[in-house]
Amino acid sequence: MHVFVTGGTGAIGRYAVPALIAAGHRVSGLARSDAAAASLTLAGATPVHVSLFDVPALTDAFAGCDAVVNLASALPSTATFPFYSAWRECLKIRSAGSAAVVDAALAAGVPRVVQESVVMVYDDGGSAWLDESSPADPYPISRGNHAAEASALRFTEAGGSGTVLRFGLFYGVGAAHSEEIMAMARRHVGLVAGRPGSYQSSIHLADAASAVAAALEAAAGTYNVVDDEPLTKLANAEALADAVDRRRWVTGPGRAPYALGDRTTSLTRSLRVSNAKFRSGVGWSPRYPSVREGYVQMAAQL
Repeated sequence: MHVFVTGGTGAIGRYAVPALIAAGHRVSGLARSDAAAASLTLAGATPVHVSLFDVPALTDAFAGCDAVVNLASALPSTATFPFYSAWRECLKIRSAGSAAVVDAALAAGVPRVVQESVVMVYDDGGSAWLDESSPADPYPISRGNHAAEASALRFTEAGGSGTVLRFGLFYGVGAAHSEEIMAMARRHVGLVAGRPGSYQSSIHLADAASAVAAALEAAAGTYNVVDDEPLTKLANAEALADAVDRRRWVTGPGRAPYALGDRTTSLTRSLRVSNAKFRSGVGWSPRYPSVREGYVQMAAQL
């Protein structure tokens, strides 16, 4: 296939572009700068200088493509994460940007769109397993994800095949927040946000990339892309400490983030998410069944 990728130089994009090329696809990628263009070229993709919000230019760029994979995002830094203002650019990209991508794909006659989303849109599920039919929650910083998913649904309703991939929490080299958390573990600090027994569903960037390639064969719909074994927040911190061969001396911030309300709800809620639908639908499986294995790989790479 000829696949056009937006966000091809982001955390997941840097893994997804090579994965798509390795699967035999021809890849073009949106480049907003000369540096981004050089990165795409080095990965084996063809850079295209175009704005994510310019529908006519996107339509021209998408002409002749078999699929568009929209991975564009702009997550705030760890330090600014709790501030609503830090999410403005991300909200714009995920709402107006995803709408522009779908408008252009429809105008260009592209048959398939794959849209990135996150499992953090689900309500807190406690210890129960969550699947794609579980209730979602439109809390403020998730509005962009809901808008992006709505754009993909609109693409399907217009006759195309829209696929939404709800990813778990990214980790691996290149995911800045996970590198920061691993650096904390090397200093004997374990991060546990919320209840220690609440669950966190994660996905290694390499496994997320292989899921993007597999999604090109998936039926239209929404799929969870997470590892096989979500761990509790405490078990996650223990796995991280084991991976860097350090003992935890300090664990936190515990329940403190609850005081910030829905500004941190994506970090504090319990999400024990199942990947069964995607596994059975396309035959995909993660290389790293849980963070226990993935953190070891990440620590060795760093």
